[in-house]
Amino acid sequence: MQQSSSGQAPDARIRADVPIWVGVSTKMYLGYGDSLDWLGQLRQEVDARPALAAGRVVPFVIPSFPVLPAAAALLAGSPVLLGAQDCGWADGPWTGEVAPSMLAELGVRLVEIGHAERRRHFGEDDAMVARKVRAAVDAGLTPLLCVGETGHGSPAAAAEFVHGQIASAVDGDWTLAGRLVVAYEPVWAIGAAEPAAAGYVSDVVLRLRGHLAAAGLCDFPVIYGGSAKPGLLPTLDGVSGLFLGRFAHDPANFGRVLDEALLLADRSPASAAPAP
Repeated sequence: MQQSSSGQAPDARIRADVPIWVGVSTKMYLGYGDSLDWLGQLRQEVDARPALAAGRVVPFVIPSFPVLPAAAALLAGSPVLLGAQDCGWADGPWTGEVAPSMLAELGVRLVEIGHAERRRHFGEDDAMVARKVRAAVDAGLTPLLCVGETGHGSPAAAAEFVHGQIASAVDGDWTLAGRLVVAYEPVWAIGAAEPAAAGYVSDVVLRLRGHLAAAGLCDFPVIYGGSAKPGLLPTLDGVSGLFLGRFAHDPANFGRVLDEALLLADRSPASAAPAP
């Protein structure tokens, strides 16, 4: 087991007390027909791996809003969780928004909140993210909270910044944090040619886990996103999975990462943990 640059021995490459999450968002790269074709191929990759039914690896997909009803039907009976790329902060008179309650009615299980693109281009601040997190939880959805520092600095500073983002998102209610999955995505790594260095990611996440442990969150799922691709997952310490982007638009790459996750899960003594 490698030593993190913080000088702390990491707990495990993949924490044994939480499932390994492997998911992908299409953003707006695929049209309607292409999205359904892609989802069909993704379903084949999942069906070819019956070990996923054990629950130690949780696959999820997050297509565009108009695809969700057809996606729910296409993925029915599989272990794949369906996610949405955003949600509104309430039901009611909010033209153009999508209520979390409607997403739940469509079969959505988790919802991406606070992505760097929405923070930067749509002006979503910490207060807005917190309102969306609360609304999603109230609707029975699992928030996939996206966090990450904007500039490449020290792991200690990044971990402290990310911890602050999580604290703001739950508005100080750490019992609410137990309903989250956190996607650590350094903003400077999103869309880059390569992901952030494995040692850097591991160091940030291990330091973040130290902060979270103080709130009693020792089994907190933290996955990595930011140009993530096959070959990365086995090199990470303390990380609970990957949030993939364009590299998983090739379904075969999604399958490769699932294989890596299953191999890591087989090495873990933990029993299966239920997905949300």
